[in-house]
Amino acid sequence: MKDERTIAHYDLDAFFVNVECLKNPKLKGRPLLVGGHSDRAVVAACSYEARSFGIHSAMPMKLARRLCPQATIISGDMESYSKYSTLVTDIIRDTAPLFEKASVDEFYVDLTGMDKFFGCNLYSEELRKKIYAESGLPISKGLSINKLVSKVATDEAKPNGHKEVPSGMERSFLAPLPVEKLPMVGQKTAQLLRQMGVRTIQTLSEIPVEMMNNLMGKNGLELWRRANGIDDTPVVPFHEQKSISTENTFESDTIDIRFLNAQLVKMTERIGHELRQQNKLTGCITIKIRYADFNTLTKQQAIPYTSADHLLLARVKELFTRLYDRRLLVRLIGIRFSNLVPGNYQINLFDDTNEDIKLYQALDHLNNRYGRSMVVRASGML
Repeated sequence: MKDERTIAHYDLDAFFVNVECLKNPKLKGRPLLVGGHSDRAVVAACSYEARSFGIHSAMPMKLARRLCPQATIISGDMESYSKYSTLVTDIIRDTAPLFEKASVDEFYVDLTGMDKFFGCNLYSEELRKKIYAESGLPISKGLSINKLVSKVATDEAKPNGHKEVPSGMERSFLAPLPVEKLPMVGQKTAQLLRQMGVRTIQTLSEIPVEMMNNLMGKNGLELWRRANGIDDTPVVPFHEQKSISTENTFESDTIDIRFLNAQLVKMTERIGHELRQQNKLTGCITIKIRYADFNTLTKQQAIPYTSADHLLLARVKELFTRLYDRRLLVRLIGIRFSNLVPGNYQINLFDDTNEDIKLYQALDHLNNRYGRSMVVRASGML
């Protein structure tokens, strides 16, 4: 008889805020905002004390400061966040049989079959306590037969708590929750559902699946499945990707600096887009130049973690300028991003504006829909 799936979901509570509190214990218990200091910046993360004022991540910093003038604003420190994320990853790696790192602060652990030996709830709870003891970071946990229900259970267990949904109780657990609690239900979807009179997950689960398909197509079918607690998504084993790179060998050797700069822009945009698609940030850039005589030189530089093209481009051009000998013909140029960590654009660009974030999201959406090079910088079209 096949073992029933058992999936634990772990989420580091207010991760960025709690890392800052570990660095400076005097900040604990205060309303804290992590992000840029300018009015045009956005909130990358906020403490539970700040959330009580109605503040949330991605909110314009100007509005957050108006809601809570006494809040302390802290610039982000991706190096520290990466350090603590790696620490927690190593703890889970040393303990769990199979795990997936979904983001810098979120993990799934497959405990299927372990009831024979330990008891899944006891095992997963001991792991949660171990993470807290060794890292000092509060972490919440949900346990159920699939990733979806476990994730929702984790959200219900916060802060620093745990919740098990016994097998067969998935629908009754989800039923009374508002539709916004379902992963995949964003602001627009929630608004559409509420216009239909759908406020709870139970109501959503009772809509005929054919109607959901007619209303929203494939998304409607997936919403119906989730509302009914159905999720077959596997836990994907975690393997750290070391780097992402690209090279370009020219048809003829060149010293045309405008052409070379255009190639750098095009290449940086291409692998910058790949970084964001994989929800990765890079902490190191390497530039490679091969001259006509096949002499190959490289130069690398550690950078604050990012996946934003305009920040990457500035460092790429700077490194290229320092490496390039204008007297020699160039045969090949290459770019490599390494020291990759899980994360995404929005939580990393603490000094960016809401408009910048929306621009990147729009560009990535267009390139995903119509092809990777559909929208590019003019400077990369030479």
